[in-house]
Amino acid sequence: MSTSNKICTDSCKDSDVNDMLQNMTTADTDNNVSMCANCGKDEDESHKLKHCNACKMVKYCNRDCQIAHRPKHKKECKKRAAELHDIELFKQPPAQFGDCPICIIRIPSLDKGWRYMSCCGKVICSGCYYAPRYNDKGNKVNNETCPFCRTPYPCGPTSDMETNKRLKKRVEAGDAQAIYSVGGYHRVGAYCFPQDMDKALELWHRAAELGFAKSYNNIGHAYNNGIGVEVDKKKAMHYFELAAMGGNEVARHNLGINEGKARNLERALKHLMIAVRDGQPESLEVIKGLYSKGCVSKQDYTKALQAYQAYLSEIKSEQRDEAAAFDSKKYRYY
Repeated sequence: MSTSNKICTDSCKDSDVNDMLQNMTTADTDNNVSMCANCGKDEDESHKLKHCNACKMVKYCNRDCQIAHRPKHKKECKKRAAELHDIELFKQPPAQFGDCPICIIRIPSLDKGWRYMSCCGKVICSGCYYAPRYNDKGNKVNNETCPFCRTPYPCGPTSDMETNKRLKKRVEAGDAQAIYSVGGYHRVGAYCFPQDMDKALELWHRAAELGFAKSYNNIGHAYNNGIGVEVDKKKAMHYFELAAMGGNEVARHNLGINEGKARNLERALKHLMIAVRDGQPESLEVIKGLYSKGCVSKQDYTKALQAYQAYLSEIKSEQRDEAAAFDSKKYRYY
């Protein structure tokens, strides 16, 4: 074979490989196609490839191969990464708090519908918090005790110091709710915690990493409004999305509002529907308004109503209703 023919043959092989790599689809990747997208080298036991972190569609020998292939892959990578992000973003998240450990009914999303107990670290629904306490003989006992562990509430002139002490103990135990709460107290300087926004942000990051999604919403709010940090709308949106994916219905509602303002009605409706299923009545009102203006269908509005009714059926109880009837400002839970 002449040199010119050999070059032609090698060139054609390279071209074939490149064409195949460029035409690889997600389905190909799912079927375990394992060759470097840059050089075409196959994966084996002695040569492990690594996925592109953003799109997960292709693999590379090393970072040099990834950098070399970037100009060809960039557009498709961004498109697929955005698709993967949306898949995660628009999943219905689990309920933030689960069930009340006393009545075993789903804890409401509304803040007034639950209480965090710094003595034992339990989240108790408003109904169980309000309900009378009984001892093992069925007699009423002091209501100024934790409904779960019966520890007396802090009271008197040293109550703030006692609350501070209990929260610090829960923080040391890695309690995400306590860490979040102490962050909030540092934000405003409450319960003998010094006002310190840097400390608040540090604690919120820690609580968020432990799974308390509301912390991400607070961090997003700080970046969105320049509280303790420079205004950074991109970072704010990033943290709002993390909060929403973690089950925070307030962040989810606000994402829907922002998409609506940008005229992205399909994305707005997706966010608002998820927020409704998580118990956000404001999102239901927005969908109602969009329906009245002809922006969403009757079917979509009906689905939103059904979703909210399903949420109410999961959280309603006579005990919670009694608490709300006694003091709606303190115990209203939906």
